[in-house]
Amino acid sequence: MTPIKTMARIETSMGNLTIELDMEKAPITTANFLDYVNSGFYENTIFHRVIPGFMIQGGGLTADMENKATRDPIKNEADNGLANKRGTIAMARTQIVDSATCQFFINVVDNDFLNHQAPTPSAFGYAVFGRVLEGMETVDAIAGVATGSRNGHRDVPVEPVMIERITILE
Repeated sequence: MTPIKTMARIETSMGNLTIELDMEKAPITTANFLDYVNSGFYENTIFHRVIPGFMIQGGGLTADMENKATRDPIKNEADNGLANKRGTIAMARTQIVDSATCQFFINVVDNDFLNHQAPTPSAFGYAVFGRVLEGMETVDAIAGVATGSRNGHRDVPVEPVMIERITILE
């Protein structure tokens, strides 16, 4: 049986983070994230969207701004009772409710407007599936890097912020 709380280390070019994943409240999202971790998918991806006072997003693009091939999208678990508070990790998605694949973001501040409000496309929210236990200083440092536009994306760090690897902690 999988433990209810699983820990992972995100090693970045700016320092490491230890996150706690919530398998109990976000089982689909956590299992999806762990599948990507265990396959080595996140190695040498980047934080490609960095907005100070909001969040840092990564896990799907290479340093050349190329999208990596993903698995099928998962069910959105934003109605799980977990809130987009400072230090939480959530799944990025498109305007389509059940469109999350591999990309995740870490909230730099409380982003209550991203929480589940109603079972409608515009108010469904973004699924939180864990939180940062150690390394918020690294998250804050990443949130403070210089950004610009690149390959049609805005808020891209001028110097790539690499996700070197993510590993599960025993």
